Amino acid sequence: MERTRFPCKIQQEAGARRKSVTPITKVRYRKSAYLFIYYLIQFCGHSWILTNMTVRFFSFGKDSMVDTFYAIGLVMRVCQSISLLELLHIYIGIESNQLFPKFLQLTERIIILFGVITSQEEVQEKYVVCVLFIFWNLLDMVRYTYSMLSVIGTSYAVLTWLSQTLWMPIYPLCVLAEAFTIYQSLPYFELFGKNSTMLPFDISTYFPYVLKLYLMMLFIGMYFTYSHLYTERKDILRGSSVKQKKM
Repeated sequence: MERTRFPCKIQQEAGARRKSVTPITKVRYRKSAYLFIYYLIQFCGHSWILTNMTVRFFSFGKDSMVDTFYAIGLVMRVCQSISLLELLHIYIGIESNQLFPKFLQLTERIIILFGVITSQEEVQEKYVVCVLFIFWNLLDMVRYTYSMLSVIGTSYAVLTWLSQTLWMPIYPLCVLAEAFTIYQSLPYFELFGKNSTMLPFDISTYFPYVLKLYLMMLFIGMYFTYSHLYTERKDILRGSSVKQKKM
């Protein structure tokens, strides 16, 4: 009798293990699938923007830089708006990252894109807008490619190194381009008085003053973001080198 019961017990235990593991596996699969689709959408959007800008530049030369915002501004706004989901990803634990540095990076772009460029038509025709979009999209194309492949467990040493190194020269240039964009927008905001509002208790806000204050905060935020990215770079590259040695 014992011999006949023993296989049944093994089957019952195996079935119990499958039931306990399956929900966890499903959650991980759904999370990975969602993140892969999100990164893929962002990669396609930024790839389209950069390709469009490149083709237009070789077709029309410097004239294409003037109407860059009119050509790709909508897609750029959509991509940057969707990127706010990354804060939610970190908050609920889907994506492993620190919330505050990511918040600084995303709000930095949102303020420049929507608060300065989109709200002021005269700024949209400046060359610096084209340069800024090139920097943003270069960083995002590499970053989302790396993240997309990491979700499915695929890694390439060259891509890992590029994603963790490209930002080092380009991110400071981004901040300088953002600062120059704000600087060029100030005369137009002062002239037209756009975005100057009246708050409760008879307190008025003059948007050019807000922008000047933010201009100083931009470089302070760059220090914290750069420090975080540099620390993250060392950890990721160290982990990547350890994996290669084990292989």
